[in-house]
Amino acid sequence: MSAVFIQDGAAQLGGELVLPPSAAGVVLFAHGSGSSRFSPRNTYVAKVLRDHGVGTLLFDLLTQEEDRDYATRFDIELLTRRLLAATSWLKSEPKTQSLRVGYFGASTGAAAALQAAAKLGNKITAVVSRGGRPDLAGEQALREVNAPTLLLVGGADYGVIELNQQAYSLLNCEKQFTLIPGATHLFEEPGTLEQVARHAADWFVRYFSIPK
Repeated sequence: MSAVFIQDGAAQLGGELVLPPSAAGVVLFAHGSGSSRFSPRNTYVAKVLRDHGVGTLLFDLLTQEEDRDYATRFDIELLTRRLLAATSWLKSEPKTQSLRVGYFGASTGAAAALQAAAKLGNKITAVVSRGGRPDLAGEQALREVNAPTLLLVGGADYGVIELNQQAYSLLNCEKQFTLIPGATHLFEEPGTLEQVARHAADWFVRYFSIPK
């Protein structure tokens, strides 16, 4: 595990990069509002990805001061810029610059992941959204995403299901919409987060072309 610092203007964002042996790709985690790189849900999913040979970068999208401002948590343009800065950092580092890059976004982080994927085109290999708000990425960005995209939504996350269905209809890339039975927004029900991690790992392994 390597502690890293990503610079975006005056903001310095802390993160943790972990690369399994012979990793063919690395996934950047874009957490949701009010969360951080220490999110237990994302930390769990990241471990499962690494067990499947996928590198992970968990980092803070906001500084502590910024995170105290509720409105900033929903500033998708800012979150997208931070994700782009982290992606640029990865591509400048010798040990990661040749790796395929994917995004795992949760809640508002999913909107940032999709906006960033739209901006970077073929530089992003795959995207997974967990209980996300892809609708907040905006219609134009959704139509411009090239990376294969998996939307994972709790089967009991009413309201968010419909928002994901609307976003899904706008995506022109290879895509999949999967409901996790019985799960609510935070996937706190027994076994539901494990299903999320398994679906995500399968998606990234498939598009990173990692031998099973």
